[in-house]
Amino acid sequence: MDRFTGRLLLPWLRFTVRPQDVSGQLKDAGSRICYVMGRDSSLDGMLLQRACARVGLPRPGKRLLPPDVPQRQRSLLALSRKVGFWNRRLDRRTPPGLRDLLAELRRDPAFDVMLVPVAVYWGRAPQREQVSWFRLLLSEDWALSSGFRRALAVLFNGRNTVVEFGAPVSMRSLLADGGAANPARRVIRSMTAQLAASRAAYVGPDLSHRRTLLTEVLRARQVRNMVRQEAREKNLPLRQVMQQAREMFEEIAADYSHNLVRFSERFLRRLWNRIYDGLEVAHSETLTAIAAGNELVYVPCHRSTMDDLLVPYAVYTRGFAVPHIAAGINLNLPIVGPILRKGGAFFLRRSFRGSPLYTAVFMNYLGAIMARGHPIQYFVEGGRSRTGRSLSPKTGMLSMTLRSYIRQPVRPVMFVPVYLGYERIMEVDSYMGELSGKPKEKESLWGFLRSLKRLRENFGHVHVNIGEPIALVPLLDEHQPQWREKLGQDGRGATVSAAVDVLAQRIMRNINAAAAVTPVNLLALVLLATQRQVMLEADLRRQLAACLTLLREAPYSDRVTLPREDAAGIIEAGFKAQILHRPDADTIGLAPRHAAAMPYYRNNILHVFALPSLLACCFLSSPRLSLADLQRLAWRIYPYICSELFLRWDESELEAVVMQNLRALRAAGLLSSTADEGQWSAAPAASAEAVQLSVLARPTLQTIERYYLAIALLLRAGSGALTQSELEKRCQQMAQRMITLHGFFSPEFFDRTLFEGFLTLLRRRGVIRADGEGRLVFDDVLARIADDAELVLSEQLRHSILQVVHG
Repeated sequence: MDRFTGRLLLPWLRFTVRPQDVSGQLKDAGSRICYVMGRDSSLDGMLLQRACARVGLPRPGKRLLPPDVPQRQRSLLALSRKVGFWNRRLDRRTPPGLRDLLAELRRDPAFDVMLVPVAVYWGRAPQREQVSWFRLLLSEDWALSSGFRRALAVLFNGRNTVVEFGAPVSMRSLLADGGAANPARRVIRSMTAQLAASRAAYVGPDLSHRRTLLTEVLRARQVRNMVRQEAREKNLPLRQVMQQAREMFEEIAADYSHNLVRFSERFLRRLWNRIYDGLEVAHSETLTAIAAGNELVYVPCHRSTMDDLLVPYAVYTRGFAVPHIAAGINLNLPIVGPILRKGGAFFLRRSFRGSPLYTAVFMNYLGAIMARGHPIQYFVEGGRSRTGRSLSPKTGMLSMTLRSYIRQPVRPVMFVPVYLGYERIMEVDSYMGELSGKPKEKESLWGFLRSLKRLRENFGHVHVNIGEPIALVPLLDEHQPQWREKLGQDGRGATVSAAVDVLAQRIMRNINAAAAVTPVNLLALVLLATQRQVMLEADLRRQLAACLTLLREAPYSDRVTLPREDAAGIIEAGFKAQILHRPDADTIGLAPRHAAAMPYYRNNILHVFALPSLLACCFLSSPRLSLADLQRLAWRIYPYICSELFLRWDESELEAVVMQNLRALRAAGLLSSTADEGQWSAAPAASAEAVQLSVLARPTLQTIERYYLAIALLLRAGSGALTQSELEKRCQQMAQRMITLHGFFSPEFFDRTLFEGFLTLLRRRGVIRADGEGRLVFDDVLARIADDAELVLSEQLRHSILQVVHG
């Protein structure tokens, strides 16, 4: 049936070849190539013939052995085939063609063959057209085996297929590495492992046997030990405690369904087309390079409830397996919870404290799915950001991931940071309410149903940007060289704690380094820096043009994506999104309806403009500065801004980056310099360029004002007078008072967590410290930092802050 169906449908088939540069990848393999497929299928073989012809590779029918040597099978090997009248019996004998090749290797020491694994996925290519439910049922999975079902798959999915070529392997070198024992089995095992890794990367591993996973988790040594301990401590029968462990597994575990994922993909495609103007995925080629053979851990930023759907959808539609998503137990709602489980969600409690048995079950479940090769996903920030800034990472899941790998290091782990950028967040109104003091609404089925009415609105473009991956093993080797001593053990304690902290910071930096800068972000950044969120249209156009120049002349990273529009196009996009309005014919301002939400979108890209904005601040009080003074001021303030915004540069890189940004400011017309670049000057105070520089400075200026406020309060109270908690509370109160007095709206200005982070960094750097009673003590170093801040802040601003502090 394979051969008949193939010949009938061959002219109708459409397929994609992966990787795109396969001919370049195999150009050094020579002409003696043997293609290796997992199963004997005439359909797959015919498609391979066409794929080789398309990309200019040797065809599978080519003879490999010398003319005088008999050859029963040409340059295509199938690792398994079924025999018998109904093709139900698996033939476990070595393929005849492989025996011939091995015989020639033994006979001729100069003979060699490059083995190239090839996989065909019917119905797995990224789709643009509408796809029927029936086609989805017949798309590629681990169970697509019967001849009749494969024939139907070709009939309905033949125009939506992938032919994937693996990396070539020298047959002689493969055998040389393992001695002379049973070479045929060694070749089959090696090729089977490569094909299985490829299949897991694109289809997802076979997790259909949930009972097997349950048995594996409950039989784990750590779980059995904890069951016995729990039974002994609580005087309970072992069977009762084991039943509790089984119920915990059922509470945690996903119940992944390939069919539900396929149906969901079609539903989500329609949903995104309805509520978004476009979904753009950047740098997905990164996944192609790392998917096979690695355990992928997707670690996105967390902005919206849509994040849980967008990342798996983007990954799946680019041809990769859907990750298992760590979800809070609060989302295990009636109706919703079971659907999420079928889509790959596994649930965890807010706290594991007081339940060692639950901890053991969860850790072993996480380790089991990692060992099986299924990608996972979780949010390192914990909750969703209410301000648009990146939150300090929570290291719980990271720690458990590292401990699981150390206990069972089956596959190398790659962390994949993902930046999610929205032109409009569905929940932004509730975020603003929470920042203004309203209580957070708890998740409930009724709340979920009420939120569905918002799906009738439009939310602009959404961006999914893949960041630079982070390999776990090199990081462990760098920061915890002794980690291998803990292999097979729990991995608790200081062995991984230092590596976890470094990993968390690196993930947040790599997320921000893949930011998407949108028209909405730029308009919010510029207009919120003005007194009334209004500018003359010509001034707004010039300011946006200057921002675009900075982005291109001093790019934050090569993974940051920029808007396609020029300054005029960005303004047009703002009117289309209804975030702009015209108070009169010559001016443009933020629409009152959306003005309160705009700080959120500005904060998304604060880190991208942090350094040019910091340098602009330096010229607000001193129109002419030496390069040495600029470097010193930047070096003094940068560590605190870097910690708050997760900037990508280490302090050792700062000198070169400052120079690059100064030149970008000069290219934008905002600064000038002497020929030797030893002196830098701002434009005269009354000029348009000076106004542009002050607008650019404003976002970072608010941050420095917050720092100065905290230092001023601490200096006024005196050394040893306040605990950190007391100081944080006073800072929050004074910041709220400043907003009331000066009339600007910026809810994150009085965000207590930002003051906490600043004071914690001051303690870490030794500027302040806590005495035996927990009170903050300091010396003259704190006053010198205040003096440096005074060089950046104008006299009027310093007076306003001191008035609030002493008032």
